[in-house]
Amino acid sequence: MSTTTEQATTSRVNSAMKEILASGASRAVLSVFLGFVVGALFMVFSNDAFLQSIQYFAAKPGDALGSAWTAIADGYAALFRGSIYNYQAANPVAAFRPITETLRFAGPLIAAALGVALAFRVGLFNIGASGQILFGALWATWISTRVTLPWGIHLIVALLVAILGAAAYGAIVGFLKARTGAHEVIVTIMMNYIAAGILTFFFRTPELLREADGGGTPKSDAPAVTAQLPVLLGPEYTLHWGFVLAIVGVVTYWWIMERSTMGYRFRMVGHNPDAARTAGINVERTFVLAMAVSGAFVGLAAANQALGARAGMTPDIDGTIGFDAITVALLGSSTAPGVLLAGLLFGAFKAGAPAMQAIGLSPEITGVVQGFIVLFIAAPPLVRAIFRLPAPQKTTVVADWWRGIFSRGGAK
Repeated sequence: MSTTTEQATTSRVNSAMKEILASGASRAVLSVFLGFVVGALFMVFSNDAFLQSIQYFAAKPGDALGSAWTAIADGYAALFRGSIYNYQAANPVAAFRPITETLRFAGPLIAAALGVALAFRVGLFNIGASGQILFGALWATWISTRVTLPWGIHLIVALLVAILGAAAYGAIVGFLKARTGAHEVIVTIMMNYIAAGILTFFFRTPELLREADGGGTPKSDAPAVTAQLPVLLGPEYTLHWGFVLAIVGVVTYWWIMERSTMGYRFRMVGHNPDAARTAGINVERTFVLAMAVSGAFVGLAAANQALGARAGMTPDIDGTIGFDAITVALLGSSTAPGVLLAGLLFGAFKAGAPAMQAIGLSPEITGVVQGFIVLFIAAPPLVRAIFRLPAPQKTTVVADWWRGIFSRGGAK
């Protein structure tokens, strides 16, 4: 009897380990690892000392191997100093500044990625996060520079306008999808250009948003002090409440997708629109609502960019956030914890790139790492083949255990 029990326990442990190794989370971690490996190769083959020592590798292989190790260690040490903790800093404020910069960069990435992830879960492709950021930032900038309101109320109104503006811009895509069948990828890409043109027009027009004493570059006035997102850790750091908004967005996204009726409908439509329609769900209305909610999350990123600034803004206020958000959503498997962790990772890349450049490495290396991470994420069979991972299982030992612990009814 004891032997049978031990065998059953061993079988369940083995099944659980296979499920963990076959899970999306494991593939995501291994994809990140492979991305760093590729980045290390680029560091090595762009290092002058290594390229010189490779010429006499047969005579002194230690020189080439030493140069390779030094290039990798110096590169990733610089990334650590630039994104986590600068152990070479002269004072504690400068030493901890890198982690605050990582959080500052991660805030809008996380918020925008939540919007993209929600669309993914509904079976839609929101490639228009850039346009939604620009449209939301446009109205947040207008409220923060052209409207005078009391302290506190001004910030709340500007924040709500950013969210509602981006949500309305996203809802247009859902409406066109539902009523005409227009493909959301084409519509969102075109609307990115429209939003960029509208914002540039506003920034060029003195009566609208152009800086009072601005030159030839399209630029707005700085947001009023009453509408600026307050800093979190004092004037020594640039980290502001935009990151807190992103965390609130993560919790809200989790509740919507995992605990609300609306999220249940979103997931049903994403799994099978025909089955959802048969079950009585209005699929077309769900498309409009989903794109509106998706845009609302992106609006948090718009508010971060428009209200977190202390100077006038230009039409490139979105930077690469809109497209980086797609990568973050993919890496995070469109889940709230995954998007949070992926956003922090990509925020670290953005914060650490200048430190890598300071030691002579190309800052584009972080872009290469990000690109290969996405490549491996998009090719699960490749990752499974490299690490000999088991294929995903239909029966889920870990998932059953997880649901038993965290079911709506509490612990079992």
